[in-house]
Amino acid sequence: MRRRPLTLRARLLALLAATVAVVCLAIGVIAHVSVRGQLYDELDGQLERAASRALVREGVVTTPQDGPDPSGLPSAPTGGDPGSGEYELTVALEDGEVTSATWRDQSGDLKDLGAEDLATLRTALADLDPTPIGSTGHDGRTTVSLSIGTYRVLLTDGGSGAGGSDDGGAGTGGSGAGADATAIATGLPVDPVRETLLRLDLTLLVATLAALAAAGIGGSALVRRTLRPLDGVARLAGDVARTPLDRGSVTLTERVPERYAVPGTEVGEVGRALNHLLDNVEGAIDTRHRSEERMRRFVADASHELRTPLTAIRGYTQMLRLTEDLTEQGGRSVDRLDAQSARMTSLVEDLLLLARLEEDAPRQHEEVDLGEIALESVMDARATAREHRVDVHVPDAPVTVRGDARQLTQVIVNLLSNARKHTPAGTHVSVRLRVAGERAVLEVEDDGPGIDPEILPDVFSRFTRADRARSGSENTTGLGLSIVRAIAEAHGGTVEVASRPGRTVFTLSLPLGAG
Repeated sequence: MRRRPLTLRARLLALLAATVAVVCLAIGVIAHVSVRGQLYDELDGQLERAASRALVREGVVTTPQDGPDPSGLPSAPTGGDPGSGEYELTVALEDGEVTSATWRDQSGDLKDLGAEDLATLRTALADLDPTPIGSTGHDGRTTVSLSIGTYRVLLTDGGSGAGGSDDGGAGTGGSGAGADATAIATGLPVDPVRETLLRLDLTLLVATLAALAAAGIGGSALVRRTLRPLDGVARLAGDVARTPLDRGSVTLTERVPERYAVPGTEVGEVGRALNHLLDNVEGAIDTRHRSEERMRRFVADASHELRTPLTAIRGYTQMLRLTEDLTEQGGRSVDRLDAQSARMTSLVEDLLLLARLEEDAPRQHEEVDLGEIALESVMDARATAREHRVDVHVPDAPVTVRGDARQLTQVIVNLLSNARKHTPAGTHVSVRLRVAGERAVLEVEDDGPGIDPEILPDVFSRFTRADRARSGSENTTGLGLSIVRAIAEAHGGTVEVASRPGRTVFTLSLPLGAG
């Protein structure tokens, strides 16, 4: 299935949401990188101070190396935070061999590392170059995952035999590194940094979602308000599109309001263009209507004026036949003249009827039984079209419509005559009348050869002849079905046709009367 295209409002909202999302993502990435760098710098500063304290405890140096915090923040007092010993990891190495490895738990008690953690530390520390005391380099730092957590470890080079400390061994829980230790690895947990970054990321995510929601709600209201004039233009264009413009006098009174048709804005330009289009359409419709009125008056006047000479011609033809001795050839000529004058008279009467029907003048209609009209029309057709089989099916109850009985009779007679003239002998013609909702539906069906598909769209147009599409020998004027449609529309109804070889159906639909 073809996807339904997005509306302009939806595209604008999607663009706004995408822009907000990209901006928030960029801000989040910058904030994450900046805060991460700051937190790891602070952690490295704490790690350096912890390494200085560890060097003093292990007796590698006798003077504390604590200096100002590289981050510029004051040092925390000894006791509770990771920088002062809590969760602090201390590993003493001599000639590359680990001589002691302890860490301080949350309660402040020292505990020895397990064998698995020691093996992990040996592997990690073997690839590090010890950092001299007081150095600001980062070559001696690494991150190690242990069973007690993930640690940032700093390997510090304290020199060899720097002097002992009697309480150094006790300070490490009897590790025994003493003055022979040449390097100290100090570690602090990385998990607090990661938790801080995770909390920052979650905060940025919530803020982004809130910004998207605010942009969606506020943007929707703003876009709806901005495009409201365009909705009015679309509504006006839809109303005009639904207005029947094909016939009659049409006045297009609605226009885009002046406040929405301001030049210089997109909506204003569309509104001005639509107003100009409606002015042009209204002018063209008025010109067309005046032309149709002139043509209609000409046809009506010409038809009316032609009736008198045609009647005179037929009268003189009858007089010639009765008063003059005509040869055989002369008699055939007079008969031919009489037939053509009768055909011309019928054509003039049809044109005059069409002109009157298209005047759209109000008519006084009466209640008539469409079933009775159908029965009488079929009886007449059976008498004039004996070579066709004509049957009729009407409801037992009267089917009452409001209309002109003579004109409605002409509709059915024309449909039956059309079937008789354009189908071969032996064709079955069926007339069916039924009630569908609030309408009376009359169908005239035949099983003839059908109508040529090229002619079918114009079958109700004037002077459309179907002789070449349906077999028959009688000449026609091509006005019969035009009269059917004009009478149906004058009675508030419709007439349609469906045709294929072996089945042609004309369907007349009229509104039911009050009775």
